[in-house]
Amino acid sequence: MTCSKLFSGDLPELVNEAIQYFHYDYKTLHSCILVNRLWCRIAIPLLWEDPFSMKFPKNYHFIEIYLHKLNDDYKIKLEEYLTQKDIFPSNTLFNYSNFIQRLNTSKVCSSVVKWVDTIGNSTKSNYFIQNIKLSLSQKSNFTKLIYKSLFLIFIENEVNLNSFEITLHYYREHKYFNEIFELILQKPNFIYNIKNFRLDFYVKNDNIIKILGCIHSNCNSISSLYFLFPSFNINYPIEKCLSQIINSQENLKKISFSCNYSLSYHLLLNPNFSNKLNTIIFHFIDFKNITVLGEVFNQLNVLESIHIIKCRSLDSNFIQQINNITKPFKLKTLFLKEILQVESLKFLIQKSGNYLENFGSIGNSQSLKEIFELAIRYCNKIKLLQLFAGINNRNDINLGLNLIENIKQNLNYLFIRSFHSENSSVILQNLGQILPFKLEYLYLQLIFDTNDLEMFLKNSQNSFINKLVIRNRVNKSSIVPYIKKYIMKEKRVKYLAILETLIGKDEDLFSQKDEVEEFKLYDIQVLNYYDLFIDINNYVKEIE
Repeated sequence: MTCSKLFSGDLPELVNEAIQYFHYDYKTLHSCILVNRLWCRIAIPLLWEDPFSMKFPKNYHFIEIYLHKLNDDYKIKLEEYLTQKDIFPSNTLFNYSNFIQRLNTSKVCSSVVKWVDTIGNSTKSNYFIQNIKLSLSQKSNFTKLIYKSLFLIFIENEVNLNSFEITLHYYREHKYFNEIFELILQKPNFIYNIKNFRLDFYVKNDNIIKILGCIHSNCNSISSLYFLFPSFNINYPIEKCLSQIINSQENLKKISFSCNYSLSYHLLLNPNFSNKLNTIIFHFIDFKNITVLGEVFNQLNVLESIHIIKCRSLDSNFIQQINNITKPFKLKTLFLKEILQVESLKFLIQKSGNYLENFGSIGNSQSLKEIFELAIRYCNKIKLLQLFAGINNRNDINLGLNLIENIKQNLNYLFIRSFHSENSSVILQNLGQILPFKLEYLYLQLIFDTNDLEMFLKNSQNSFINKLVIRNRVNKSSIVPYIKKYIMKEKRVKYLAILETLIGKDEDLFSQKDEVEEFKLYDIQVLNYYDLFIDINNYVKEIE
């Protein structure tokens, strides 16, 4: 009876709660749209809150739907590239632009470029695409126009943006950003209510300073700040602008610093942090010339988590500063880029072992034995583990496997890399029987021997893996038949990605349409390898 009421729409509150549970399960949300009007009204906003980041289904035709809301002036500009006029419908079922919650300038740029590429290559019957014909000289201008048009639509519709990310790594991204920054300056309400702001750029761009000034003057609601930037000379006032933003926020709870040089103490010693900041992340930071860590951490009264990701100069000076902290050192993430001296490492893990949840280390080090032994002894709450890259020593591999077994009651994300065939064999022969019953994510980048793979698959038959990502580095034959036999037919995975190097050529399982359809029959979604792969360097963004 209750189920029939749910499907009929008689219990809207329960329907809403049930559909919210599938927030990031896009396949299920698409199915919800087809049930009835109520289910559709609840599911559509979830599907459209961040379509530029959506990994599945992978298409870019949603851009055309956004363009239906373009103002008349820009429609005239767009019609210069159309073979037929008046192709925009007068209305759509929803005002989809109102649902946007998160925008990343790089992802919008990439999506537009890929959508424009489909114009010349699409074989589907798409009325909008069929009416666009571009020469090579027109393509670049058209792409910039679409990019600018999308931001204009969002800004004019006064969307209630939750997250705004400025990511500028390549020349094209800088060029396109220069097309939109004036729009934002003219309508600062666009960023008035953002809760999460991310700045990530490699090359100097003076327009960034203007946007930072706009955020400083018009937005005080940010709770999470991510700063990823290179070193600049003293004439480029980036740190002054960042300090102004920090000082202007009333509810700042999380901040991430990522840069390939030492931070200014002015950014760290900020009185605005004292009774608000609960999470601080250091990413690629060189602690060599930082001498205020003890003072910084002692002033943070509500700090709940510290994250150190591939930082440098974790030496005796750093350890001494940590030793001067009078409060608990709640280190939840430690990914080692360089190996500490044994005594320094021992102190750090002993002081933070009860808090450590995310841990990883590079190989080729005489200290790995001590790292694994200390982690086994002090760190039993690890949820994410990265191991084995570059390890040559068989004993170190065995200790790493012992660590996996020791923490498997909490382990949820496991990343394993090995570039040696013998070590890959040892890992595969022993890993299956020590895996937990359920993993959210397993990443294996190995040199696969099919006999060893079969042993691993047999030994791990009691484990369910939500997302399985495999990188088969060198092999003469594909591992896919074994995955079919032991994974597909047993329905032990929900999402799968495999990239293999076969006879010197990379082959992505996702590109093999017949195979993808076969896995789909067993309710397993095959995704592009790079869509499902989690880069540890970007994991900083996911930290809560």
